[in-house]
Amino acid sequence: MDGGGERESTKHEVEAEYHCHDFDWEDLRADVEANPSFSYHLCPFPTTTTTDSPPAPQSEAWKSFHRRHASGKFFKERRYLLKEFPELLNSKECAKVLEVGCGNGSTAVSILRCSPSITVYACDCSEDTLQKANEIVFNTQGVDAKDRFHPFLLDVSKEAFPDWLFCNWCQSSGAKAVGLSLDSGHHNIRNEQPIVLKENQCCIHGIDVITMIFTLSAIPYDLMLATLRRCVSVLKPGGLVLFRDYGIYDMTMLRFLPHQRVGFREYIRADGTFSYYFSLDTVRELFDAAGLLELELEYCCVRSVNRKNGKNMRRVWVHGKFQKPTS
Repeated sequence: MDGGGERESTKHEVEAEYHCHDFDWEDLRADVEANPSFSYHLCPFPTTTTTDSPPAPQSEAWKSFHRRHASGKFFKERRYLLKEFPELLNSKECAKVLEVGCGNGSTAVSILRCSPSITVYACDCSEDTLQKANEIVFNTQGVDAKDRFHPFLLDVSKEAFPDWLFCNWCQSSGAKAVGLSLDSGHHNIRNEQPIVLKENQCCIHGIDVITMIFTLSAIPYDLMLATLRRCVSVLKPGGLVLFRDYGIYDMTMLRFLPHQRVGFREYIRADGTFSYYFSLDTVRELFDAAGLLELELEYCCVRSVNRKNGKNMRRVWVHGKFQKPTS
C-alpha cells in the first residue's frame, strides 16, 4: 500500500478555523521526536553531489492530479482566508491580487467575493486547471467576476512572469507605459489576455498583494528561493505576500513511508506530486533572502477527529505575512 501525504479535507478545516491553537506545537514535536517509528523523518538526508541533476519541476504531476479531480469538488472555497488575512477585506480601492498556483479557484472565489474593488490575476501550470478555475469562478453564485478575474498559464517554479504584469521598462523608468512597442512574444501574450490591458497600456503597473496558499510546498526546495524572487519582482513597494502552507510534523508528513522521502522534509506522493513541510525558521530564511520583511509568522495547530476511524488528527500549517520594503 502506498504511503501517506493524503490531502484530507475535514469539516473542521473547511469551516473557517483560523489562527487556531488547539494544541501546542512544541508538545507535538516532543511526541514525534520521542516516537522511534518516526525517526526516519528526523535524520539528515544525504547531500547531493555536484554531478547530480537538479530536481525536476512537478508541473506534469500536478497537471495529471488536476485532470483526475476535474469535477471541481475536490477543494472547497477557502472562506477562512478572509479571517486569516483581513488585509484582503481592508484592501485599498482597485487592489490587484496575484494568486500564485490558483488550482481550481477555491482561493480566488473567496477573494473576489470579499470586495468588488479587487481584481485577481491567477496563474497555474495546468491549462486544464485554469479552464476549470475560470468556469468555477464565473459560475459561483454571489461572485461578480466580470473584468476582475484573469487566469494565465505559468509554471512559477521555472518561468518569469510576463511583462504585462509589471514590465521591466516600467520598473526601471517609473514612467507611464503608453505606446511602448512590444516584441512578438509580448504581442501574443496581449492577444491571450484581451481584457487585462487597455488599448495603449503595456502593463498593469504591479501587484498589491500576492497569495501563496499551499503552493510553495509543491516546489522542490532548491527552486523555492528563485520562485519567491520572481514573485517579489512583480510586487509593488509596500506590497504584501500572504502565505499559508504545510508545517513540519503535520499528520500528512508523518504518513509518508521511508522510500517516499526525497530530501530533508521533502516527499513524493504516489501520484508523483511533491510536498515539503516547513519550519518557521525555514520560512523566515527563505522570505528574508527574497528581500521581504516579516510581519507575522506562526504555526496554526488544528485538532480534529476522523469520522471514519475515530482517530485523533493533528494538522499543522504555517501562517505568514510578509512585506516588500518601500525603499
